[in-house]
Amino acid sequence: MNCPRCGGFCTIINETETTYGSYGLGKGCCGYIIFGWVGLLCGLLGMKPRSKSRSYWVCQSCGKKFKV
Repeated sequence: MNCPRCGGFCTIINETETTYGSYGLGKGCCGYIIFGWVGLLCGLLGMKPRSKSRSYWVCQSCGKKFKV
C-alpha cells in the first residue's frame, strides 16, 4: 500500500494495550469480615488483565498512521 499523504511505502503494525481492573472494595470488606486481615486480599480477585489489539498502516517515509 502507498501512503495517500506522501506516496511512500506503508507496512502493518499491531499495537496492544493492556489494562488491569481495580481493587474490589466490596470483595475486600466481605473477605475481611469472613477471614480477618488476610481476607482483604479477596479484593484483588477482580484484577484481571484486559487487552485491546489494534492494527495500523504506518508510512515508512512520513510516519503517518492509518487504521486498517
